[in-house]
Amino acid sequence: MTTTTASPTRRDALPWSALLALGTAVFITSLTETLPAGVLPQMSSSLGVSSGAAGQTVTVYATGTALTAIPLAAATAGVRRKPLLLAAMTVFLVANTLTAAASGYAVLLVSRFLAGVAAGLAWAVLAGYARRIAPAGQEGRAIAIAMTGIPLALSLGVPAGTLIGQQIGWRVSFAAISVTTLAVLGWITSSVPAISRPSATAEEPKPTTRQTLRVPGVTAVMVVVVTLVLGHTVIYAYIAPYLRHAGLGTAVDAILLAFGIACLVSIWCTSRHIDSRPRELALTAAALFTIATAAFAATTAQAVVWVAAVAWGLGWGAAPTLLQTAAAHAGIRRGPAIADTAQAILVTLWNAAMALGGIIGGLLLQQVSITADAVTAAGLGLLSLAVIALTRQHAFAPTDQEAP
Repeated sequence: MTTTTASPTRRDALPWSALLALGTAVFITSLTETLPAGVLPQMSSSLGVSSGAAGQTVTVYATGTALTAIPLAAATAGVRRKPLLLAAMTVFLVANTLTAAASGYAVLLVSRFLAGVAAGLAWAVLAGYARRIAPAGQEGRAIAIAMTGIPLALSLGVPAGTLIGQQIGWRVSFAAISVTTLAVLGWITSSVPAISRPSATAEEPKPTTRQTLRVPGVTAVMVVVVTLVLGHTVIYAYIAPYLRHAGLGTAVDAILLAFGIACLVSIWCTSRHIDSRPRELALTAAALFTIATAAFAATTAQAVVWVAAVAWGLGWGAAPTLLQTAAAHAGIRRGPAIADTAQAILVTLWNAAMALGGIIGGLLLQQVSITADAVTAAGLGLLSLAVIALTRQHAFAPTDQEAP
């Protein structure tokens, strides 16, 4: 097996098959994480639990990722990336199959936690993998292609899974993901080149979390990760109850489809400009998210809800690519090992924010009202917008901009 490392001799052409295979892995893990939002009523009814309790399946998945991403990334520092990715996706396949076959709520939570652990390790590898097999100067675009799996999961996967869940059963939705995972394992095996981990062969010690966060720009990116992902999850995990509140309970799959298509448009635009205009894209994404969730809080007029859902998708679709690229770029100026550690921190904080968002959203839904979820999301979006606007020097800088 040939091991590939980043070097100036890489070909200018993007390795499309490999990047699409990585993107499909992102699609599967993202879909599995967010699918409960579309089938929440079916899951709660089948398991005999409340919507808030069913929503905690998102929280548990995210918790598994948040608790283990950094420790597992450190523990596997010397492991070759391709076998590690394949192993992570295999464990994910087993855990997701257990989810589909879960006999009760407790078993479901355990299987979701295990799936989150496996997905967290995969996510800690995926963005760095895409960056390192890309030609020089196209790292941001390569990450954007791999991260296309997220909007595809939202635009196609969640609506399709929601429809299957409504017509056949939520278990069939998760079983279909397991079948797809088998195919992706074969695709990764045949198409993705093997790479080594830079920090595994570097002479200097691996950077710690504290050292990485001290790198200019890294902490600012992580603050935006926490605020934006937390705000998104607070409302997205409970979008079905919100839409029922707005009189659109029968249109959940259609609205999620509109949201996801807007995400696709967003990531297409982002991939064209991510290496040259990341700050403008980040400001636009945060502003659109804030406006959309504020509209959800202000009114349940159905026309406004539809428009706000599209605006939300236009803002959120760009977020994963923008944040992954910003973290990688801030770190890479101090070396590949710092960039890898930054990615592990991002995965941890991303999923910690998702876990906390599921908890906060469920408490607000049960103790206050679904409108409180939207208000909270809008406030967090505004905070993320402020951080992006105030961090002008190091965070969200163009890929070709050197550190001052």
